[in-house]
Amino acid sequence: MSSNIKIAAVHDISGMGRCSLTVILPIVSAMGIQVCPVPTAALSTHTGYGDFVMRDLTDFIIPALEHYKSLGTTFDCVYSGFLASVEQISHCLEFFDSFPNALKVCDPVMGDGGKTYKTCTKELCSGMSKLASAADMITPNLTEAAILLGESYPAMPFRSSQAKSWLARLSEKGPGTVVMTSVPFSDDKIYNIGYDRENSVFWKIPCEYIPEKYPGSGDIFSSVLVGGILKGDSLPIAIARATSFSELSIKTTYSYRTDVREGVRFEPCLPWLSDHRIFANFGPL
Repeated sequence: MSSNIKIAAVHDISGMGRCSLTVILPIVSAMGIQVCPVPTAALSTHTGYGDFVMRDLTDFIIPALEHYKSLGTTFDCVYSGFLASVEQISHCLEFFDSFPNALKVCDPVMGDGGKTYKTCTKELCSGMSKLASAADMITPNLTEAAILLGESYPAMPFRSSQAKSWLARLSEKGPGTVVMTSVPFSDDKIYNIGYDRENSVFWKIPCEYIPEKYPGSGDIFSSVLVGGILKGDSLPIAIARATSFSELSIKTTYSYRTDVREGVRFEPCLPWLSDHRIFANFGPL
């Protein structure tokens, strides 16, 4: 991998709320990787604020891609997230196809807590499943994993055998690496879990439960995960690194008791990323 690693980040940008590109840009940059944003939509705030102003940028994506190709640009990774329209599915697939040597990552942003987001239609969910199948790695939460598998949101706690089955079934759809976030097991702990199909290995990394849900937490986790993989981390080390940074940032935020809608105060924790420390334990699932 080149020392000048570049990611094409096909995500939305929200002016307030610390999510998507406003999270990805500083975090991945702090890991020494260049982020080239390809915005799918511009929002005044993330959708959790209730009312928001949104501009669909579907007509920007392909012209941007064609310009990059005309410049002879190559990317080491194409990383997709929130999509504003069904048409953007085919645009992301064209990005994937245009850079065949790039790591293709899909964060299938569709919902959380058993519910889909306001902007996520049935057609978009169906298209997201197609995009996830074309990716090398996907990072769904439990809600999104259920949607991709056509399953009901599972009763809690999640069983280890059930987790392995879901990870393997998701991988059978196409991606060789599947990482699921914030999975509660019967020991009352929360885990981030992963599956590496090439080596037939399942991994689990525990994280301490914090009694608050912050928007953008998944973006923080996935950003560090993708950065770690591109810098040469093995899958369990990358998941552990992402878990450690996410947990540190969320604990920092919780200590200040700020408005949950403002997201995670990760900024004070950014120096941690350059120290290359990992606090989380990892082991087989």
